[in-house]
Amino acid sequence: MPPTLASLVHHSALKLTVRAGGERLDTPVRWVHASELTDPVPYMEGGELLLITALKLDAEDADAMRRYVKRLVGAGVAGLGFAVGVHYEETPKALVDAAEGEGLPLLEVPRRTPFLAISKAVSAAIAADQYRAVTAGFAAQRELTKQALSDGPEGLLTALASQVDGWAALYDASGAVVATAPEWAGRRAARITGDVERLRERAAPASSVVGGGAGDGEGGDGGDGSGEDRVELHSLGTGRRARAALAVGTAAALGTAERYAVHSAIALLTLTTERSRSLYAAEQRIGAAVLRMLLAGQPDHARGVAGDLYGGLLDAPYRMILAEAASASAGRARARAGGADADTDGGGATVSAEAAAVLAEAGGDLVGGLGEVVESAAARSGEAVLVVPDGERLVVLAADRGAVVAACAQYAEAVGAAQGGGEQVGDEDELVVGISAPAGPIAAGAAYKQAEQALSVARRRGRVLVEHEDLAAGSVVPLLADDAVRAFADGLLRPLYEHDATGRGDLVASLRAWLSRHGQWDAAAADLGVHRHTLRYRMRRVEEILGRSLDDPDVRMELWLALKTTASAE
Repeated sequence: MPPTLASLVHHSALKLTVRAGGERLDTPVRWVHASELTDPVPYMEGGELLLITALKLDAEDADAMRRYVKRLVGAGVAGLGFAVGVHYEETPKALVDAAEGEGLPLLEVPRRTPFLAISKAVSAAIAADQYRAVTAGFAAQRELTKQALSDGPEGLLTALASQVDGWAALYDASGAVVATAPEWAGRRAARITGDVERLRERAAPASSVVGGGAGDGEGGDGGDGSGEDRVELHSLGTGRRARAALAVGTAAALGTAERYAVHSAIALLTLTTERSRSLYAAEQRIGAAVLRMLLAGQPDHARGVAGDLYGGLLDAPYRMILAEAASASAGRARARAGGADADTDGGGATVSAEAAAVLAEAGGDLVGGLGEVVESAAARSGEAVLVVPDGERLVVLAADRGAVVAACAQYAEAVGAAQGGGEQVGDEDELVVGISAPAGPIAAGAAYKQAEQALSVARRRGRVLVEHEDLAAGSVVPLLADDAVRAFADGLLRPLYEHDATGRGDLVASLRAWLSRHGQWDAAAADLGVHRHTLRYRMRRVEEILGRSLDDPDVRMELWLALKTTASAE
């Protein structure tokens, strides 16, 4: 700690005597300054021990001394040293009374103690304190490095909290709490996520100080030690956008040693949270190789290459996720086909705030934003995740029923809400996501096809996300809402419609009734209210006009789907 007036009084070589303000000797001394000016205040910064001989002062004038001492106290002077045996043989009573009245420590300096000796003593004490702080900082850096290597960010936070005698918390790129130390700090860390989000909006590196106080109506510290702490927030990362944030809460401002510890933690956490580009690229190459082996039907080789990096992901059911930006033409097709399938991922008001945060974070790159979201979710939950950019497509392999799949769904919901609200969600394109059913390593190829099918349906239906399992529970008819399919149906049935338009029969309705009754003549004729021989005649006319045999099951299927397609368009 820095030198105090008490340490100077106890310094055996200085022989200082306390004449006033003895109850405030614990005041730190920032520096020593000698001045004989009648008003030295303009040259003071606060915290100094002012040394005088009263060369130009009437130290026996009570009024003058009261004014003099009052100005010193107002300037934040730590104490006053008066040299006796120079102009006054003893400390004047007027000065002593003035110092006592203002509570200013007054030290008497004997003739044999030069002011220079006091300056040297304070300077040496300050240097020693700084040396101790630097030494403690290096020791803290070694301890933090050791904990980071052995226990990761959690161990580092624990060591940091101990070093600063407070608490520490780590936030990910989304502003969510990743880890805290001690355990009680979790509630305090969660209450300042809004401040963390505001910090992330600033260009990195950035820092801010958050005032103390419970601030949630609980009173005191709510049992979590957060009553009146001072919280420093620091962004982590080397890029334009912060990759994470560190919060450090203490009862008072950080000292030099604590500051060294915090700076070391920032450097170490930056290394652990923002991996080097070469390492990240290497992991992506491994992930791409694992994916290729899985799709090639080589799960054993894929597991061997994955090792500890992705190995755990291949030992349990997983989901294949495909994401890409929908083209502008597909977006227009969705708008035309969306009337019969208006079950877009809305939610509007329930996720509007989240949608805004997602879009702000994505910066217009919705596919890249999804990659960041799933990797962040994997980091928070400790799950393994394989993320492989494949051209304009993103391929993700994630544990079934895990946090990554849930985060993907939440992201899609937020984007869907923004699209439904008319917000600009990307530079040009929208986002479509397809998720496979749960699969194992041996079925990676099938899972990829399922994800592709779900992706195609999502694009066709105008939805942000579709899961393959949902397709089996629905109907194939909505999938026919496509211009090409409608054109085929119109072309196939046009001769029958043209025939009916002449008033020579009702072939379209008869065909629909016959197909719906699976070719049962009596039942279909009853539905139409005609004789079965009349229906048989009409079906022969259908075959003649179309040039196709109704005995062919493929023909019956095509005609039925064509009828359903044209019916949905009417």
